[in-house]
Amino acid sequence: SYFNKCDGSLGTSGSVSFMFDHTCNFRIAVEGRDLEELELELIDCGIDEVFEDEDGILIYAPFESFGAIQGFLEERNIEILSSGFERIPQVTKKLTEEQAADVDKLLEKIEEDDDVQNVYHTMEEH
Repeated sequence: SYFNKCDGSLGTSGSVSFMFDHTCNFRIAVEGRDLEELELELIDCGIDEVFEDEDGILIYAPFESFGAIQGFLEERNIEILSSGFERIPQVTKKLTEEQAADVDKLLEKIEEDDDVQNVYHTMEEH
């Protein structure tokens, strides 16, 4: 296994899920929307954060708010460009350059596997 080759070990399913916040996200088109007004309307749906970038408006919220946000957007005929789920680490770990290189190597091998859908880690971005 990839873990054995990289001196790691594989935990049981869900054994580290407590280390991550399960979140949802949406990207919608800007289309002249007032970001502040949209954010105020979405607060009742349980959003955490709304911001705009060059590709549209991003909405972040807890996993449990996905249905409420999707319903809100659909009721108002707001086009959803993309949506999805993420796991955000609650605490990150700083690694040395050598450790980071080893972890990057392992992550790369795992992500290349056709059976792997998502990979999350707690390593600080370097």
